[in-house]
This record gives sequence, structure tokens and C-alpha cells, in this order.
Amino acid sequence: MSLWVDAYRPRTLDDLHYHESLSTRLRSLAASGDFPHMLFYGPSGAGKKTRIACTLRELFGKGADKLKIDQRVFMTPSRRKLDVNIVQSNYHLEITPSEVGQYDRVVIQELLKEIAQTQQVDVSAKHRFKVVIIQEADSLTRDAQAALRRTMEKYMSNMRIILCANSTSKLIAPIKSRCLLVRVAAPSEGEIVKVLKYVASRQPFRQIDDDVAQEIAQDSDGNLRKAILVFEALKMQSPDLSGPLTIAKPDWETYCHKVADMIIQEQSPQRVMEVRSKLYELLSHCIPASVVLKTIADRVVDKVDENLKADIMHWAAIYETRMRVGNKKIFHLEAWVVKVMSLYKHFFYDIDMTGFD
Repeated sequence: MSLWVDAYRPRTLDDLHYHESLSTRLRSLAASGDFPHMLFYGPSGAGKKTRIACTLRELFGKGADKLKIDQRVFMTPSRRKLDVNIVQSNYHLEITPSEVGQYDRVVIQELLKEIAQTQQVDVSAKHRFKVVIIQEADSLTRDAQAALRRTMEKYMSNMRIILCANSTSKLIAPIKSRCLLVRVAAPSEGEIVKVLKYVASRQPFRQIDDDVAQEIAQDSDGNLRKAILVFEALKMQSPDLSGPLTIAKPDWETYCHKVADMIIQEQSPQRVMEVRSKLYELLSHCIPASVVLKTIADRVVDKVDENLKADIMHWAAIYETRMRVGNKKIFHLEAWVVKVMSLYKHFFYDIDMTGFD
């Protein structure tokens, strides 16, 4: 028994419930003889992977749905073995090179060169090229992006690359210039409600109250995957969805809010050390540092004076950029925490001094 988010995932472009103009555009691209490299980008839960899968089906037919998982072993120059899982069909394959960290360039170079130098073996295929989907493209190192750039130039005839990313800001300009950029925006609350009603119509209970659907949509913050998962969880807890609904927050989010409250309650070296241990705890549980920073910053901004909000988000953006180019994430997270504590303390000190005058 699969989760609703998988069971009711659209399989074709016609099944998609929102961004109809985008579906029409993708359909015409698939029908044209000149299919480009593509870069799908947008927030998490907006439907990027689903649209990519639907586009593949439009390109190659039902054969694109017949998937198998293969494990490949790559060798680094230092003779270290890298195990990478590859999801593939006869017409495409899907990889996540960022899983191997700094060695992603090895995976990009070897795998893409191997695919690009072979012809499509299925003579009945509508197109003579294979598609390579690269997930989490914005997590690729600069070296991997440079290797990808050269491959995109050299092997266009046998291969098309589809990149999937949350943001284009971490990708080098030469890659973006070689792709057709497709922005998949987060669905609106009304569109999320529409999808929730569709999911409910496929279940024995057939419908969901408008108030319940609206509450779930508001809580999901534009993340359709989260909305469907929350809907299923609530239905398991309360089959009739009656009474006041309590939508539980993920543990890591609650933990981040606790850290934000600690920053506001006290600004001292001792408190910095306490916050540091909490940040280590979050990072050790594989919560991305950028997500930790954003979640804590949002919570702090909600709690502070209006005059401080802009400065706090300004410094969050600066330290997020430094995290991207640096190695030790904890250094930049802690530096931001200290900066926020300093801003907060000086703000109230200035108010006290003004009142004293």
C-alpha cells in the first residue's frame, strides 16, 4: 500500500492540476523535433520531478515508466570506490551526483561520457537520444558543473540533460545559458485545495470539507507534497476529520524554533555555547544548514521589533552565501547567531539610552 502522494501522482501532462500553460509548453516541446537541455527550478514540493516524469512520458511513451534501480561503482583518482544508485529505463536515467559529495565530478564525467558515446538501442524509440536527469543540480560542486558544461557542448546529438534544482543561484552561468529554464512555481492555496479535493474523491470517503482543506493548504506553505502527506496523516488520526485539527510540526522544525527562542531570550557567551550544541544536533541529523538558517531566521524575525527584521534577514543572506562557498557550515551558522544577538542587544541598549536622555 503506497502513500497517497505516490498513488495519485500524475502520470501525464494532461493529469496535472495546475500551471496548465506550462504543461502546454512542455507538450509542444516534446512534440517538436528539437528538444533542448532543460533546467527545472522552483521551491520544494512545487511538482518539478512530477513534471519531468510527465514530460518523459510525452517524449517516449509508456516505456519511460518501466524503471529499474541499478547500483554503479565509480573509482576516484585516489582509488576510492563510490557507490551510486541509478534509476533508469530504456530511454532515460536519473542520478543524484551530490550523494557522493566532493567526488561528484567523477560520476558526472564517467557516466555522461559513457551514455553520450552510445547510440539509442531501441529502434522503435520516437527520439534517437537518451535523457539524463540530474537531481539536486544546485548541490553540484564547481568542478562537476564545469565537467557537465563540457559534456553538454560535446554530446548534444546522443543525449539531452534535464537538471532539477530548487534555485538557479548556485549554478554557473554557462550551464544556465545552455538550458531552457523552466520555472515551476509553488501552487497557490486554491490550487492545493483543488488537489486535496481530487485526492479525497479517489478515496472511499469521497470528499473533504472546505475548511479542513483550506487549513491544510495554509499550513503547507506552498508545498503540495507536504499538504498531501499531512492530509493522509490527519485522516489516519481522525477518520471523520472532525473537531479542532492539530497539524504536528516536524521535530526538526520545532527544534529550530526552540533555538530561535533561545537567541531572543538571552544574549551571552554561555547562551552561544548552548545554541552551538543545538545546531550540531540539527546538522548531525542531516538537516541541511541552509534550511536550519532559514527556519531559525524566520522564527526570529516573527518575534523581534520591526526595525530589526531587515538587518536580521540581510545577515542571514550574507552567511548563507558564505556557507555555500565555505566548508564548515557550523562556523557560519554560529557567526550569524552571534551577529543576531549583537544586533538584538544593541537595539535595546540604544532604546534604554534614548529613554535615559
